[in-house]
Amino acid sequence: MRQMRWKAEAALAARGQPVTVEVHTRPEEVRAALREEALAGLCGSPKELSPKWLYDERGSQLFDDITRLPEYYPTRCEREILEAHAADIARLSGADTLIELGSGTSEKTRLLLEAFGTRGQLQRFVPFDVSETFLRRSARELAREYPGLHVHAVVGDFERHLRHLPRGGRRLVAFLGGTIGNFKPAPRARFFQELAAGLEPGDGLLLGTDLIKSRTRLFAAYNDRAGVTAAFNRNVLSVLNRELDADFDLKAFEHQAPFNEKHGWIEMRLISLRTQVVRLGALKRFAQFEEGEVLRTEVSCKFRSAQVEAELAAAGLSLAAWWTDAGGDFALSLAFKR
Repeated sequence: MRQMRWKAEAALAARGQPVTVEVHTRPEEVRAALREEALAGLCGSPKELSPKWLYDERGSQLFDDITRLPEYYPTRCEREILEAHAADIARLSGADTLIELGSGTSEKTRLLLEAFGTRGQLQRFVPFDVSETFLRRSARELAREYPGLHVHAVVGDFERHLRHLPRGGRRLVAFLGGTIGNFKPAPRARFFQELAAGLEPGDGLLLGTDLIKSRTRLFAAYNDRAGVTAAFNRNVLSVLNRELDADFDLKAFEHQAPFNEKHGWIEMRLISLRTQVVRLGALKRFAQFEEGEVLRTEVSCKFRSAQVEAELAAAGLSLAAWWTDAGGDFALSLAFKR
């Protein structure tokens, strides 16, 4: 009989704090999804992969390095907003449950946890991410740091498993870092609709969005002089080599990340420097690249306030607050289910 797709595991972390880990996706399912996407995205034209495949262990470390680069402003700007307004967010949301999508290390979220803790209202924190090993470790650490807080970790893909968000109480879903920009308009609308469908009236969404600005600054943020973003982008080829028994030559691809004026997004590309044929052993297929052919690995949409408000409203979410950093580069918006 096929093993169940999810399991719930209750345990006690150090100091007796409650931790729950709920699993909705497994490594073999992730590998199968990669094979399916690679078949469609690499063997035809135009070539494209989801940005989720950029974030293996090395990719995650490289991205952490990117957030510390002088050219990369979003992380610093979002933190500035949270430092200034975390208490406002806790007060306005009235939430007793904080859910973070794509939680990673939950570093910035600790500002929210501290603000909610000061008000004495937070009962449950739900980190939601795709890495089970990482989430288990993170959940234990958070339970130790915040005595009395129930940490309910959910292992899943927020493009497929939003219906499994824990229910009960008054919830605030935090989707930070500008990650919403990785969704093109149609998938983004579906994401907002699915998320809103699982919320109850009064539940909230805290959304981080990168804003339209100088093209020079946008370009610099994704084409840093140290080449860290280039290494991060090429790392997806290492993921394909490892997971698909492929033979990509990383030196045969150049990183480019121009701003697409028509669509209003940064477009991360790997450009083939020569005509080449790449073996995809696990798929028993070959991917052909012409010289100059583009493999798109990510889009990062940039927003204006009216656009964010309209897209949230279309999903039944009412904008209640809008904050930016001092330079107006990044925004956090707070919206509620009607």
